[in-house]
Amino acid sequence: MTVLSCKDINKSYGIDVVLNKVTFSINDGEKVGFVGANGAGKSTLFKILTGELTHDSGELYFEKGKKVGYLSQHLSLGDATIYEELLSVFSELLNLEKKMVDLEIKMKEPYDESKEDYHNKVIKDYTTACDMYEMKGGYTYKGEISRVLKGLGFTESDFDKTISILSGGQKTRVALCKLLLTHPDILLMDEPTNHLDLNAIEWLEEYLKSYKGTVIVISHDRFFLDAITDKTIELLNGVVYIYNGNYTKFIDLKKKNIELLQKSYDLQQAEIKRQEEIIKKYKSFNREKSIKAAESRQKALDKIERIEAPTIEKEITHFNFTPEIKSGNDVLHIENLSKSYGEKLLFSNLDMDIKRENKIAIIGENGRGKTTLFKIIMDNIKADSGIKVLGKNVDIAYYDQEQSNLNPEKTVLDEVWDDFPELTVTKARSALAAFLFQGDEVFKTISSLSGGEKCRINLLKLMLSNSNFLLLDEPTNHLDIMSREALEDALLGYEGTVLVISHDRYFLNKIITRIFELNIDGIKEYLGNYSYYVEKKNNPTRFQTIDEVTDGKTKTQIQQEKKKKREIEKEEKQKKLRLKSIEKEIADTEEELENLQAQLCLEEVYSNPTKTLEVNTLLSSTNEKLSSLYEEWEELV
Repeated sequence: MTVLSCKDINKSYGIDVVLNKVTFSINDGEKVGFVGANGAGKSTLFKILTGELTHDSGELYFEKGKKVGYLSQHLSLGDATIYEELLSVFSELLNLEKKMVDLEIKMKEPYDESKEDYHNKVIKDYTTACDMYEMKGGYTYKGEISRVLKGLGFTESDFDKTISILSGGQKTRVALCKLLLTHPDILLMDEPTNHLDLNAIEWLEEYLKSYKGTVIVISHDRFFLDAITDKTIELLNGVVYIYNGNYTKFIDLKKKNIELLQKSYDLQQAEIKRQEEIIKKYKSFNREKSIKAAESRQKALDKIERIEAPTIEKEITHFNFTPEIKSGNDVLHIENLSKSYGEKLLFSNLDMDIKRENKIAIIGENGRGKTTLFKIIMDNIKADSGIKVLGKNVDIAYYDQEQSNLNPEKTVLDEVWDDFPELTVTKARSALAAFLFQGDEVFKTISSLSGGEKCRINLLKLMLSNSNFLLLDEPTNHLDIMSREALEDALLGYEGTVLVISHDRYFLNKIITRIFELNIDGIKEYLGNYSYYVEKKNNPTRFQTIDEVTDGKTKTQIQQEKKKKREIEKEEKQKKLRLKSIEKEIADTEEELENLQAQLCLEEVYSNPTKTLEVNTLLSSTNEKLSSLYEEWEELV
């Protein structure tokens, strides 16, 4: 059943056409990915769907009664704590709780036979409120808040933090939590993975896979799109193209469609040219009969429905990172490094050795200190302890995910020129054109640029630096897919050394050959790309023989790992036993709950205020016990 459809939706800003006769429909339960270059109009379309913007013309349809939820890139949150902000989603339940407390107070009043109707009404209202409270999830909503917050990377110590002190990424995660808790029928999400670490992204994927409603997501995260979507809608030059399948299937179908369309276009153009030559020849005879034949052919030619050439989107020209000088074989040595901020320890006992031409990714939870480590390497901040040594002829270039190295007051041209004054006007503008800054666009101020455009400026400056050691902090954030692929191709051919922080799993699989997992007690190294890392984490013994040879481990190290594995297996066994025990307790408690609820329906109970209060007290404590058991069960699972 169709839950959402657009027909001939148009939107323009002056002479700039953003959406041109956009037409599509989405069925209940579909998971749809919206893709397209930065500035293609995807966010504009989402704002039209939510009513934030009006469209110039066309028809928009939503199935009656369907609730729409929207996660935008520009957030609107209050100034409460994280937990209070999420509690606001359940205002109806909070009002019911207050009502139940007020009714409980009234039920404790001495029984007065002259007010029998009053007492009966109080009991009836209380029973109705209890039923409504249970039906709307009153006994589980706090557990659900906790589950969603923890799933998206918050700890219990974060729950009482005020939203105003949070980083932009943390605010995005709060908004995402709030959206998921509302359980909308149609979920619109604009770049939901931009500020999530890998664990949070994987949790969100699993959540959305089992989500009962319709999910429509704008994303440049190819791995994420492949995991959750079953339909892809591409927005190209204001027009939509619809493909059944996830991102990988879309790429395959799009390639075949373009090839087919190009072939049809070429054949028609060849036929048109042939007919035009015949018409020209007939006219050259300058006889009545030949002129009539020419006119007849021209009329037939004019009636042909012309096939348009395939639309090719603008993309970054192929570029290269070329080191000006070659570094020594030893690029970076770190030993026993540690860093804290106040009482918060980011990491300690950190050891790292990086060789020339290594392509390494650092991964870890948000807030673990990955960006801080980069700043220590560049001497922007000092470590608390440890040794850091850069190798011979190492020249570092840094890509900052916050784009803080850009001056908002400068023009695009001046931003590049001031850092590389040796460039001629021609070379500077040619380089900018390769990164899609053409014509008057080079005179735009940095402050007026989108996130993706700022990323392209930094990529250009990185290319022009000719450095031999690249530190890249989330380089694919805000880049569209075409730009990501251009960056990947450049890094694949790069002869220098790369150390990158990224949660883009597609990027990590394509570029990276080693992964450093940053924990509080240092770094654990994995040889291979992201998929290898996941496999190794989930199945530690699968590549054991290869690792022993490759890593050169001693027998003592191998025995220690086996001992640790046995301890983990023992813990898992204990968890399973406790899980089985909890499941039995839950079943018994639920049965006890049903018995108590049945007692409330007995005349000897509901006609007696004292007994009613007694049963309701037991009911409340049993519900609390059940909620606690469910929380423990969720943690174990």
